[in-house]
Amino acid sequence: MIGRSRAFRDLIDVLAKAAQYDATVLIEGETGTGKELAARAIHYDGPRRSRPFVPVNCGALPESLVENELFGHSRGAYTGADCDRSGLIAAAQGGTLFLDEIDSLSPKGQVTLLRFLEDRAYRPVGSSSPRTADVRIVAASNKDLIALSGADRFRADLYYRLRVVCVRVPPLRERGDDVLLLADQFIQSASRQFRKPAVPLAAATESWFRRHGWPGNIRELENLIYQAFLLCDDTRLDVPSPLMESADVCELPLNYRSAKEQAIVAFERRFLRHVIETTNGNVSEAARIIGTERRHLGRLLKKYAIVRPSADSPADTKRHTPLARRPLSST
Repeated sequence: MIGRSRAFRDLIDVLAKAAQYDATVLIEGETGTGKELAARAIHYDGPRRSRPFVPVNCGALPESLVENELFGHSRGAYTGADCDRSGLIAAAQGGTLFLDEIDSLSPKGQVTLLRFLEDRAYRPVGSSSPRTADVRIVAASNKDLIALSGADRFRADLYYRLRVVCVRVPPLRERGDDVLLLADQFIQSASRQFRKPAVPLAAATESWFRRHGWPGNIRELENLIYQAFLLCDDTRLDVPSPLMESADVCELPLNYRSAKEQAIVAFERRFLRHVIETTNGNVSEAARIIGTERRHLGRLLKKYAIVRPSADSPADTKRHTPLARRPLSST
């Protein structure tokens, strides 16, 4: 985990405090923000660091097998159970069990987990002998669990059992220039993986990184860097326009205002690029078509990192259908 922003420093402070105390933790954050990294930081900075850290995706636990996966089973518990089998809780003995996507846990699984959290006691399937576990539970979700409990999709009592300590992992859009630090880290990683020299970000790409909303957060940034790294030359990393456009529209946030702003940004970038390509880079003509001042259009082109066609590209405006005049917001 790297960063210098205030949001990141606040997160590190909370993680350090959470690591000190052996309490159940609920980590909240959007998809791709690094919730498992936060869980690992809590584990490896705490007193259980020398014991196992066992991650499990709750969405992958079938309802009929929740108890079997968590608690294990004894020999003869059911057809095919030829020997004793330890579950995830036994595997995490003395350490931390990380329950990712806790909101995906089935209703039966929620009851099973709630019962375990009450006294840390359990029985393997088919066994009559209770066992106790010394395990720290850290859960994570990218959903609003309070809203889910209000809709009867998540138990409120389980929510409060898990939320002894609550950690919010900030989205990438709230972390300022941390995006550039992370981008450099992923460039170095891609360089090692693909045995290709690391290159700096192009100025236009760096500018776009600062403006982009990153709905997929760190995971989106990592994937974009790897794609661009494989396509770039040996002097700089420049994210191709199609990748930028795809990133702008691939995943809208659920917040109406944020989704609207992101859609406007995506439209303006595509529209401006279309006008500039149609006029073969003639900014004055493009400004006339759009219905704005040349100076204002220049600012928009810089804002969206739109590069005008090369001067030696042959102009052939007859190939293009003239665009209708369309006012473009200056905001």
